[in-house]
Amino acid sequence: MKVIKRDGRAVDFDREKIRVAISKANNEVKQKERATRDDIKQIIAYIEDLDKKRILVEDIQDIIEQKLMEIGKYELSKRYIVYRYTRALVRKQNTTDESILGLIRNENKELAEENSNKNTTLASTQRDYIAGEVSRDLTRRMLLPEKISKAHDEGILHFHDADYFIQPIFNCCLINIGDMLDNGTVMNGKMIESPKSFQVACTVTTQIIAAVASNQYGGQSVDMIHLGKYLRKSYNKFKKEIESKYKGKISDDIIEDLANQRLKAELKAGVQTIQYQINTLMTTNGQSPFVTLFLHLEKDDPYIKENAMIIEEILRQRYEGIKNEAGVYVTPAFPKLVYVLDEFNNLSGGEYDYLTKLAVKCSAKRMYPDYISAKKMRENYEGNVFSPMGCRSFLSPWKDENGNYKFEGRFNQGVVSINLPQIAIIADGDEEKFWNLLKERLELCKEALMCRHYALLGTSSDISPIHWQYGAIARLKKGEKIDKLLYGGYSTMSLGYIGIYETTKLMKGVSHTTKEGHDFAIKLMKELRQTVDRWKKETNIGFALYGTPAESLCYRFARIDKERFGTIKDVTDKGYYTNSYHVDVREKIDAFEKLEFESEFQKISSGGAISYIEIPNMQKNIDALESVVKFIYDNIQYAEFNTKSDYCHVCGFDGEIIINKDNEWECPNCGNKDHSKMTVVRRTCGYLGENFWNAGKTKEIKQRVMHL
Repeated sequence: MKVIKRDGRAVDFDREKIRVAISKANNEVKQKERATRDDIKQIIAYIEDLDKKRILVEDIQDIIEQKLMEIGKYELSKRYIVYRYTRALVRKQNTTDESILGLIRNENKELAEENSNKNTTLASTQRDYIAGEVSRDLTRRMLLPEKISKAHDEGILHFHDADYFIQPIFNCCLINIGDMLDNGTVMNGKMIESPKSFQVACTVTTQIIAAVASNQYGGQSVDMIHLGKYLRKSYNKFKKEIESKYKGKISDDIIEDLANQRLKAELKAGVQTIQYQINTLMTTNGQSPFVTLFLHLEKDDPYIKENAMIIEEILRQRYEGIKNEAGVYVTPAFPKLVYVLDEFNNLSGGEYDYLTKLAVKCSAKRMYPDYISAKKMRENYEGNVFSPMGCRSFLSPWKDENGNYKFEGRFNQGVVSINLPQIAIIADGDEEKFWNLLKERLELCKEALMCRHYALLGTSSDISPIHWQYGAIARLKKGEKIDKLLYGGYSTMSLGYIGIYETTKLMKGVSHTTKEGHDFAIKLMKELRQTVDRWKKETNIGFALYGTPAESLCYRFARIDKERFGTIKDVTDKGYYTNSYHVDVREKIDAFEKLEFESEFQKISSGGAISYIEIPNMQKNIDALESVVKFIYDNIQYAEFNTKSDYCHVCGFDGEIIINKDNEWECPNCGNKDHSKMTVVRRTCGYLGENFWNAGKTKEIKQRVMHL
């Protein structure tokens, strides 16, 4: 007989558990009220004689109470009911106390490392985290089905962003910035009309970004192509003003020159406004906006000249960086930049190659921008080129009632990720068992994702006017429900996945870069894709497969599985799982091979995918970077660079930390010797992240490898 637990698991019937439960209740009553051994045996025999294949644990407990009453053990039955109720309370007990107190005392390391744009030492950020811990607790205890909460705790799946789940808000989006600028918007009850100049358009854009970020939990992206027309407006205004004053007094060439000088000054000031506002604004959730700027040109754009100027200035200012408190120029975390490679700027003699050369130079120094190939994206998305959302997930193509493709003003409802290596560990090489267990766990992921959907269903537009009423997503009426935007593929829901490499290694004994491993990995990816496509047909909801770039989740799943299954070579022994479909960092594969190999996986993972390559000393390898960028255009949709360099958190120095004459690590720029304020990358292994120091005088780093 199988007992169905509260979390949905089926376990073998265990008579000893019944005996122990009744015995504990026996200890709470007088001798004459206690059930005898024979009484307990008869109750157990009655349950066994039901001869059921499956029985709910609650039904067993109901039978025990009933049988105790039948034999006149009323006080014992009452105690058993109290015991049962107490156990239920223990399962539902509040668990936030320690995590919140640890946060206030700056001892909660997991939260401190969770987000790059959240500083947990700040009071404003702590307030948001406290609210998040309450949400996480209520979500786990009351809002999610117990089997979903348990699956999350056991690393079967990851229910992302439970710290926001108690509110009817969504993940990430593409702000419909063009509509909001052209047709005006409303913020804090105040009408914001369409800007008359580039500077004002930049200011309004940053205010929109802050308002949007305050009312959702994921990132947002802004397509900068909409600002070109406002730069043209500024030029026309400047030229008109100069002409009205100097026409006939000075030559037309001088008038043109003066207008362009004023335009360049406004361009610089406007872009600086965007960069500094995004890095200094604090949203109501205690962080800088998690925003991506999408940089692309369209050959038929009437404002292509102005948009090229805007992109050039954005890249120039990002290359320069922002001064930190020590007055040193450093790389800001936001806004993230995504640069599109197209037929006229792919370093093959195009008109706008100069922008791409500047982008590469910027990547070499500041890690950004990321690169999208318009050529490959059009192949994968029905001829369209559009921005990833702030979380790097992609929308599926969707057409409005007029048959026009629409991407801006759409959003992602939420994400649930599946732990693929854990399935392979349990299957232990048995492929039939693997595929069956995968199907079971995918259905569990679907149920978890539907919790996301149901949490949004019935939400009123009044919950966030900036999103639903004033253009960021839609222009619904006050009090109107958002439900129509949750169906038909207008918004997406993402199934994330971790560890294709480890899963293949466990099931086939080889990497997915080998022929045998590749075939298995592609079969697995197609199974995931076909599953979400089937869900989409069944529900009319935009399910998508998402190669999540969740670095912290790679560690969480690996940590849970190591505790449960022990150390497994090439799997749990590394301390992390390889992200999505990525090639393991230790494989001997060059950048070109890696990108070409991973491009096949990107196409299947249409709900979001990004590939990384590492190039050491990028500022000394500009030519190499340009070669890779040209390769990206022809071979892969979305990629970014990483490098191996040391970083001083005191002054922002980005280079190579030295070892001084006293055998100590020292920043050559500011003299900092506090290793806790350095990220020292050891070039022997390429580890990027937290350093682990031993107690020896030489301060050797314990080697660990991380694949971003």
